[in-house]
Amino acid sequence: MARDLKIFSDGADKASMIELAKQPFIQGLTTNPTLMKKAGITDYVGFAKEILSIIKDKPISFEVFSDDFEEMHRQAREISSWGDNVYVKIPVMNSLGQSSQELIHTLSQEGVKLNVTAILTLDQVKQTCENLNPKVPSVVSVFAGRIADTGVDPLPIMKQALKLCENVGPQTELLWASTREVFNIQQARNMGCHIITVPFDLLRKYQKMNKMDLQDLSLETVKMFKKDAEQAGFTI
Repeated sequence: MARDLKIFSDGADKASMIELAKQPFIQGLTTNPTLMKKAGITDYVGFAKEILSIIKDKPISFEVFSDDFEEMHRQAREISSWGDNVYVKIPVMNSLGQSSQELIHTLSQEGVKLNVTAILTLDQVKQTCENLNPKVPSVVSVFAGRIADTGVDPLPIMKQALKLCENVGPQTELLWASTREVFNIQQARNMGCHIITVPFDLLRKYQKMNKMDLQDLSLETVKMFKKDAEQAGFTI
């Protein structure tokens, strides 16, 4: 049964984040250090606090970036203090391959809202759900798009992940991450996923093309081919 899927925007361009946050169909935002680096951001804290001074009524996730779990804990507590709408992204492991589950357990028990990220296996989902405090809002981000990139159908994994999250309780939500195409939004909605996070370019395509008449789209495509051939000056 399809549920009322929450759509979150994913990116680090300030203007786009502010623009999209004003849209009623966007119910939250996510970012990460890689997106922030691509956007040319050098002041992590300054950028985050500037965004949070403008966007106050929708959840936003900001990520820690250390291999040392004590430092990750410090960063997480600091990020959490920035606002009631802040979720702290904790990668399911550090870059040395060491599990973050002990830290996830500690932070969740301390009442920190978590977005556990970079999850690709059901075992990671299971362990994460076992360490979340059912009384504290949490997000379990499974990278469905990256799973699909390996040639594996992510839907069976996502459906089982949903059951694991729902067994924790209503405060724990499953997020479809690394969205690759507009159709993923419908897939996530149909399988009952709680949240999907979508890059800015796909959100704009979704706004333009969602439920577009296929006959009209066919004509638009033919017009594009004709225009490009003319502009290129092609002859036979």
